[in-house]
Amino acid sequence: MCLAVPGQIVEREGNAARVDFGGIQREILLDLVDDAVVGDWVLAHAGFAIQKVDTEEAAEVLAMFAEIGEAGP
Repeated sequence: MCLAVPGQIVEREGNAARVDFGGIQREILLDLVDDAVVGDWVLAHAGFAIQKVDTEEAAEVLAMFAEIGEAGP
């Protein structure tokens, strides 16, 4: 099973971007979504942005992750 996590681009330089994942920032590559700009939400997997998503979809996914986390093991 693969898991992609939504994050918001806060900085872009070339094909790399600094993305905020709920307060944790990581650098990922934008080779698959080269039209992404600062402020866009992307789904990230294995160090790559694989798709742009809108703010509402990102919020829904993050809410699901929070719900899963509250359920515990």
